[in-house]
Amino acid sequence: MIKIICIGKIKEEYLKEAILEYTKRLSKYTKLEIIELPDKDYDIKKTLEVERDSILNKLNKSDYNILLDIEGNAYNSIEFSKELDKIRNQNSNITFIIGGSNGVHEDIKKIVNERISFSKLTFPHQLFRVMLLEQIYRSFKILNNEEYHK
Repeated sequence: MIKIICIGKIKEEYLKEAILEYTKRLSKYTKLEIIELPDKDYDIKKTLEVERDSILNKLNKSDYNILLDIEGNAYNSIEFSKELDKIRNQNSNITFIIGGSNGVHEDIKKIVNERISFSKLTFPHQLFRVMLLEQIYRSFKILNNEEYHK
């Protein structure tokens, strides 16, 4: 099973449609659970602490937990698919964590199994959810030797 814990709700209809489409496509390969946690708007320190507590409340330490982090390891799509396959062979549950607009608290960075970066660029977390789902879907297509656009 793949779980995605993310801060914030999707507001734009076109992003909701893309998420639904990739969720449907992924159902052929894996169970998927998306957990939306409310984003907060306190001062940055308090926001990160409140969001940290929300994430920790949903995090299962027996899962393989991956934080999406600009400072994490970078993979191309083939490397990412191999990494995903390796993790799935050792852990039945993988959890991806997408932080809010202020990032995530250092405590989260310290407890995850891995930190992955998709780019040195910063993306809106709503758009990034679609990007993550697309890359997970692409990984399953690669692993199953199925054709998918390049």
